[in-house]
Amino acid sequence: MGDIKLNLNPRMPSVPRPEDKTKINLRYMVIDPYVSIHIYWDEKSREVIYEVEEPLLSEGDKANLKRISDAMREVVNINMMEEEKTQENSLDYIEKTAKLIISELGLSIEQETFDKMFYYLYRNFIGLNEIEAMIHDYYIEDIECNGVGEPIYLAHRVFRNIKTTVKFHDLDTLSSFVEKLAQKSGKHISYSSPILDGSLPDGSRVNATYTTDISSKGPTFTIRKFTKVPWTPVQLLGFHELSPEMLAYFWIILQYQSNLMIVGGTGSGKTTLLNAIAFFIPQENRVVSIEDTREINLPRENWLPSVVRSGVTSGGVGEVDMFSLLRGSFRQNPDYVIVGEVRGIEASVLFQGMASGHASISTMHADSVDALIRRLETPPINLSPMLVNGLDVVAIVSHAIVNGRETRRLREIVEVVRVQADGTALTNTPFSWNPADDKFYFKKESKIFEKIGEKYGIPVEELQREFNTRTKLIYSMFQKKVFGYEEVQRIFNDYKKNPQEVLQRFQVSIA
Repeated sequence: MGDIKLNLNPRMPSVPRPEDKTKINLRYMVIDPYVSIHIYWDEKSREVIYEVEEPLLSEGDKANLKRISDAMREVVNINMMEEEKTQENSLDYIEKTAKLIISELGLSIEQETFDKMFYYLYRNFIGLNEIEAMIHDYYIEDIECNGVGEPIYLAHRVFRNIKTTVKFHDLDTLSSFVEKLAQKSGKHISYSSPILDGSLPDGSRVNATYTTDISSKGPTFTIRKFTKVPWTPVQLLGFHELSPEMLAYFWIILQYQSNLMIVGGTGSGKTTLLNAIAFFIPQENRVVSIEDTREINLPRENWLPSVVRSGVTSGGVGEVDMFSLLRGSFRQNPDYVIVGEVRGIEASVLFQGMASGHASISTMHADSVDALIRRLETPPINLSPMLVNGLDVVAIVSHAIVNGRETRRLREIVEVVRVQADGTALTNTPFSWNPADDKFYFKKESKIFEKIGEKYGIPVEELQREFNTRTKLIYSMFQKKVFGYEEVQRIFNDYKKNPQEVLQRFQVSIA
């Protein structure tokens, strides 16, 4: 690339969770060196504010930028930019086009000013305009716009729901932005088809409305961000979402191909937990994943991701649904099948697969094991209670209020011992979270360890010792701040090959 230096993936700092939110005042860079995020307590509004700090331009520079942008809209080939193989090529194309236009317009612009202008050209032509900084913020999960003149709200990993200083001030700007979201999703949105549901090129999920007929405040959008680099199990410890014992338990049950379902409400962290504990699936195992929209991200080579496809015509011709993908996946010799979210008749295929020995992990909307079984046994799923016996473990995640702050917790891990013909379940709960003291508790007795012991001929005492050792190792990794996904994955892989060497490296005594 030319003279422009634009780092779109700067190293993200660790953001501490402060005890007193009135003391919050921090900055971190999201697009280096031009864009930083300032999160602070605003005394006037008595709330935490998220401010995007972008390069400052003089009025004259803003006028020149508008002239350059208007001219570029006439000549820039958006399709060509989309086809560029790398982001660097796209940036290079924008830079060369901008310099050519500046020359033709006879403008005299200093290099330092051009560098700042180039950020805005990148943001508006390649990026996502006013929200581009938020897209690059590793800590942001959801971006929500409720209409014209309304501040954009975010779901921040550390600070939860937080208001930004960013607004779309007029209807035309917001409408054209929603059109841009549709175009980047490969979809169409208009007055006759005013609802958008799609995926951006990076995999982020976008839902938008287009007209004031649908939402009185004008167009709206919600983006559920796709994390390019998944959160590791050790990082989740840092957020106190679960305990080292829970992670050690997942490590063992996934090693021995137990069937797991993660349940909870919308935005409770089901997919985040799924992505994190997928680190424990042995690297040599073949994994097939199936989703409505791409959210699963596994740091492994032997992985076949599948996404459903809507019909190419209004009659649904060319549609590939989850049922078809799941049925086909069992012919692909998977060691593990992962289903992003179970909603309908595909559940019968999933549970038949469990019954025939195919291990699986999936998510579902429910807030307890009883509610999960009721959903499975009633329309549209209509599963036989006896098929539910294939399920080994249910992890229940939920939103929680701790010390006045909204957060997430893995509320309990429940083992499904037996489901009776009438649909009632005999269960065992080895792990639970106590909201009174915000601590995690566990008991030694695990029915799934007994099941694994019987199936693989391993004494339960040996599994218990291994559980204790892995708990210590995970906690030691957390203490030594081993968070990076490549490093975490390497340690788990090394442990399988040579546990003694890894335990010595982390000064962990064998339990």
